[in-house]
Amino acid sequence: MAGINHSLYEGDFYAWAMENADLLRQKKFEEIDVENIAEEIESMGKSNKRALLSHLAVLMVHLLKWKFQPVRRSKSWNLTIKHQRLQVQKLLEESPSLKYQIEIKLKEAYEEARIIAAGETGIDEEDFPKACPFTLEQCLDKAFLPE
Repeated sequence: MAGINHSLYEGDFYAWAMENADLLRQKKFEEIDVENIAEEIESMGKSNKRALLSHLAVLMVHLLKWKFQPVRRSKSWNLTIKHQRLQVQKLLEESPSLKYQIEIKLKEAYEEARIIAAGETGIDEEDFPKACPFTLEQCLDKAFLPE
């Protein structure tokens, strides 16, 4: 049956997923596609991590814009900051172990944010601080807006 699962995995992912979920519920462990299930679970974890870092980078882009272009501050930027904070919080609530990952990857997310902010503002990338001017706590603090 593993061969059938494997070909189904290649040809119809949804059917493969539903079949394997059913086999797991029935405790028919010898029939499940273990390798592909393990790969998909790992991929889901990596996807959540990428989504978290992406939301954090967008949040920092708007915090940079807020700080470095005060005359252009808008309700839209404020709403984007709020929305990205909510998205980060949701992902951290669903997967609390990602909090450790986000702390490690804060620098990486900031580097991306600097590049994007430079492109969106016309401000030279080198004019933004090299090190992230915001702590993770500030980024996630609903009341924090840089002045």
